[in-house]
Amino acid sequence: MSETAKADASADPGLGPVHGSVHGIGVLCGLAAGVWLGAAEAPTKLVNSGLSPFAISLCMVAGVFTARWTVPTLLKGTRYVFADLARNKHLIPTAILAGMLWAVANTLTVFAIRDVGLAIAFPLWNTNSLIGILWGRVLFGELKHASGRNIAKVILGSLAIVAAAILLGFSTIHAGGPHANRAVGGILAAIGASLLWGTMYIPYRKAYISGMNPLSFVTVFTVGELGTVFALVLALDGGTKAAVFHSPEIGHMLFWLFLGGFVWVIGDLFQQFATKYLGIGRGIPLSNTNQMWGLAWGGLVFGELTNADTPHRALVIAGSLVMIAGALTVSTAVATERELASTDDALQRECARYHLDYARVLQAYNGTAGDNRQGRREWWDYVILACAAGVFIWLGLRARVPDLGMNLAWASVLVAVLIVTACLGAWGLWKATRFS
Repeated sequence: MSETAKADASADPGLGPVHGSVHGIGVLCGLAAGVWLGAAEAPTKLVNSGLSPFAISLCMVAGVFTARWTVPTLLKGTRYVFADLARNKHLIPTAILAGMLWAVANTLTVFAIRDVGLAIAFPLWNTNSLIGILWGRVLFGELKHASGRNIAKVILGSLAIVAAAILLGFSTIHAGGPHANRAVGGILAAIGASLLWGTMYIPYRKAYISGMNPLSFVTVFTVGELGTVFALVLALDGGTKAAVFHSPEIGHMLFWLFLGGFVWVIGDLFQQFATKYLGIGRGIPLSNTNQMWGLAWGGLVFGELTNADTPHRALVIAGSLVMIAGALTVSTAVATERELASTDDALQRECARYHLDYARVLQAYNGTAGDNRQGRREWWDYVILACAAGVFIWLGLRARVPDLGMNLAWASVLVAVLIVTACLGAWGLWKATRFS
């Protein structure tokens, strides 16, 4: 680290007081992420209409690509985004890699939903919190010098998550439902998604301790996503002759899959901010309350538990409650001053490795950087927003309500919950950090 950076580091008060002030907004973002991520998988129920999981994933990621450029443009403007990327060129390859991991994991979740259902698949892939906790400790010093109480919370919460996953997996295998013969494959797909999504948080955290804004990170992240799912379709789903490119039945489904991708991005952005301000080990478990919302969509809207007998419903409910309790236990382990000092060490290591200005990185990490509060719009920003809106309007005009049994009353209630949580989360982020 340069002498100037060292001087700034010694003069700066560090993470403690400022970081503590954004803990609440991190928790709010984590809970909002759970609501939106839980709703995002509902459109993948269209796999029952004959689309392959690869086609479903490609269409969703197309919506994700649209949203990941539109939302940052709306909130900060492309001038800010590209300036942030220019300051952090070293993070662009890791962001693309993270997008590739996400794309493969998302495809696995479609297989899992097809084979074991939304209400069961969610808890299984939410074991990604265990992987995240491990990487957070090994690579970024999370829980280093933590109090015994916090360590106990994390360990006990993690064990609860594992126990819940085993319980829910057992209930799936023995449920005797229409896809019981494919349950093992669905469970393995969900576990594979868990491993990839847990590892994906490494470049997330690395970006944020280097001072990068989550809104900038996701614009590059999406390049890896779209390229990977396109390659999967070409390699494993019929190449250029794949039905997703030629079937006339695809047109009326695209709106719902684009919408699912868009909803996912809103949840993921909240999750990104939760990971930034709480860390991997705390941010992931909190956002993994999406299991509760996935269960709500699967059970209340799509009737996945309608034909289940009482013992198996009890297993699903008990496993879900145990997993939620475990996730919340981990998330309430608020970092102490000594643990925050370990995080500060990680920031200084990144600054020394890439010759970054420690004072600027610390301000960006705490959400107090002055330039983060500026966001001048250019004419092309409005063109991007108009094009995105045009795409959704065009697809919406071609859409048809999927031929699936749905409880529209419950769907309306859950949509209202989405809107309320988005407003609260966005207001809290803007008030505390101006989306920095």
